[in-house]
Amino acid sequence: MPNRLCRAIAVPLLLSLATPVSAAAPPASWDGLAHVKSSKIQAVYLLPGADFRAYSKVMIDPPEFAFRKDWQREHNAGVDPSQNISNAQVRDILEQAKTGFHTLFVEAYQKAGYQVVSTPGADVLRISTAVVNLDVAAPDTMSAGMQWTFTSEAGGGTLVVEARDSTTGALLGRAVDARVMDDTRPYLRNRATNYEDFRDLFARWAKLSAEGLNELKLHSPLGADGKPQR
Repeated sequence: MPNRLCRAIAVPLLLSLATPVSAAAPPASWDGLAHVKSSKIQAVYLLPGADFRAYSKVMIDPPEFAFRKDWQREHNAGVDPSQNISNAQVRDILEQAKTGFHTLFVEAYQKAGYQVVSTPGADVLRISTAVVNLDVAAPDTMSAGMQWTFTSEAGGGTLVVEARDSTTGALLGRAVDARVMDDTRPYLRNRATNYEDFRDLFARWAKLSAEGLNELKLHSPLGADGKPQR
């Protein structure tokens, strides 16, 4: 994970939150941010005293993506060689995911009332995102001998969203949310079903992020403990 945001989350918090199921409690603080309870996101950290009311525009950085460690090796070890995932296919999956993810985040913030811009400003909040531990349970290799795959899980991943003042770079908030996409019964998995499931997941994350900013504006300025003021 060579990029900045991916490096930022390689800390003990991710040992408990980067996997979809975890009983470990998140730490009380992270990079000067205070942990606050959320009913919608697994872990939310906010800067004590931060005020989000000035932000009517957002800059949305290109997202960073990283597969779960050993995902490609483990997949290739369990299938016929004709169905192996090549390095080129891994890169293709990541690029497609990044493009779709970014588009959904832009649309979500626009629907929430924010102008999406490309330059910093006093009224501009900079949003950075990363999806780590990306896991596709039954990738479709489009090979001639491809067999139908049935599984109750499409896969999952862990979202990290980071908010900074666009002019000063001050870190104002960070959120982490791990999800597994599953169903109540085995389901045929292929490129089309994987696309729809991950699109729904990315759209949900985008909506939660944009709506979360509106809630922060409503409750700003935050208290000395980082919690929204009621």
